[in-house]
Amino acid sequence: MSNEKPKFVHPAEEVFARILDFYGIPWEYEPRTFPLVWDEEGNVTEAFAPDFYLPEQDLYIELTTLRPQLSTRKNRKLKRLQELYPDINIKLFKRRELRNLMLKYGLVEEAASIFGTAAQENGQVTTEEGREPHDER
Repeated sequence: MSNEKPKFVHPAEEVFARILDFYGIPWEYEPRTFPLVWDEEGNVTEAFAPDFYLPEQDLYIELTTLRPQLSTRKNRKLKRLQELYPDINIKLFKRRELRNLMLKYGLVEEAASIFGTAAQENGQVTTEEGREPHDER
């Protein structure tokens, strides 16, 4: 577990860290950047830093709140990372998975604030289309 609270890029990351902390799961925030593309001189021109690393599981976690049609760039980066670093274990939590995780742990208000204007109906949060936080770096 992190002793210092990092400056999270997106509110979903903070909520995810709270869930990990609650269950006593050690984590690191953006501890490593993986070069993905180099120019002719060997300079890194594109890189990817997964959001979390869970050392006990040797697992990197990437979160995305982008709608599927907007996540092409992130998916391409993940595919390239897996090609270049096949021994790296990484899991992508997509928008719906993140929302469902938050709802499962009773974080209805957090899910609503992250995924747009929402209403609670039978334990479900419905989002207003067209309101999407942008989390690409």
